[in-house]
Amino acid sequence: MTHPVIDAQAHLYRANTPAEPWPSDPWRPTPAVSAFTGEQMLEAMDDAGVDRAVIVPPIWQHDDQRASFETAAQAPDRFKIMGRFDPYGPDAATRIHGWLDQPNMVGMRLAFLKWNDGGVLVGDVLDDRSLDWFWAECETQGVPIACLTQASVAGLGPIAARHPRLRLIVDHLASVAGDTVGESFGALDDLLALAELPNVYVKVSDAPNRSKEPYPFRDVHDVVARVRDAFGAQRMMWAVDITQIGDLRYVDCLRLWQEGIPFLSDEEREWILGGTAAEVLSWPA
Repeated sequence: MTHPVIDAQAHLYRANTPAEPWPSDPWRPTPAVSAFTGEQMLEAMDDAGVDRAVIVPPIWQHDDQRASFETAAQAPDRFKIMGRFDPYGPDAATRIHGWLDQPNMVGMRLAFLKWNDGGVLVGDVLDDRSLDWFWAECETQGVPIACLTQASVAGLGPIAARHPRLRLIVDHLASVAGDTVGESFGALDDLLALAELPNVYVKVSDAPNRSKEPYPFRDVHDVVARVRDAFGAQRMMWAVDITQIGDLRYVDCLRLWQEGIPFLSDEEREWILGGTAAEVLSWPA
């Protein structure tokens, strides 16, 4: 491949221990996997043939995200970070300055989980014009933002329109957990409507684990086709979210995009599997 293969999202974290306890806030979720370290991720990447991965610090660990910085520092050619940020935090206006000057930092990730649990819905956050300063500052600094919007994805439209140089990445195809593929991708039409905004990109993780079939997960191929037709491969970004795939094999989540979807061209596979992430996150070969 011309481009390196980049997994655009991996939660890497150490176990919850008395020596290094996790925060006990009730709004923080409990992960399905008790720990997943940089060493484990590198082993999975090497076995599958993945060159690089983007660390997304999980919300169940410390807000200082020190473990992510330590992991990336140990293998900076393999790992970069899209750090968490709370735009409602009391020090937000200070913390945001020079965001990309932090070691191995390539962007920002907004999960909205804390605000949602506290009674503020994701859609309300996206509609909150008091945050205009935040989106504007990220646009000025050139900070790409990955957004876990789930079904509230339509709320990104006005933000992307007001800030045309702000690169916004929709996480996980705007999907949710559902009993059927249709339920999981209930916001697909809202996602596709954002394709007219050229600064919106799509992280295509969650295609395999929303499927109800084994590899090659044919029941989600139509979703992939519609996203490809709307956005084009140069705005699609491969990711696995390895700690969230349950019994699926990491290598199969890669094979899906390498050979399991017959209607993708070789050039499209190149962009999806690494070219888009390398360009959007300014992490060239």
